[in-house]
Amino acid sequence: MAENSNENAAGTQNPAFDIIRLYVKDLSLETPNTPNVFQKEWKPETKLDLDVKHNVIDDAHHVYEVVLRITATVSIGGETAFLAEVNQAGIFHIENFPEQQVDHMLNAFIPNILFPYARELVSDLSNRASFPPLNLAPINFEAVYAQRLQQQAQAGAQAQTETK
Repeated sequence: MAENSNENAAGTQNPAFDIIRLYVKDLSLETPNTPNVFQKEWKPETKLDLDVKHNVIDDAHHVYEVVLRITATVSIGGETAFLAEVNQAGIFHIENFPEQQVDHMLNAFIPNILFPYARELVSDLSNRASFPPLNLAPINFEAVYAQRLQQQAQAGAQAQTETK
């Protein structure tokens, strides 16, 4: 009988990925210009800020926390109607993957898991504040991650040429 269920017949370690827990880490809604904004025609302008942070919770067991922060600011005629901030988080077990693949999982794959939960919270918050639901469009975190890697490579190449 194998001692480690994560070990295959050849004695090498199989990759393991598990969702341990999904949760709301922080949630906030501000409606600084109510009730005045209710008197205006609803032609909103939306600004969306995204951020992904991750940290190691248990290095020995390869457990990570990933937090997807979404800040949606909706304005009408230059006045903020509402500002919703959601920090949707999760705890994940990621083991026996190459380092580059772990980075991809933490910054692209897992945010794709967290986004639907955050999106639902943003919509619910706007609706509870008596505004129409704010339905965020899907986000391609794979493309965002690829763009970030490209920017880092360009910055590295530029720094190399400046030091020569």
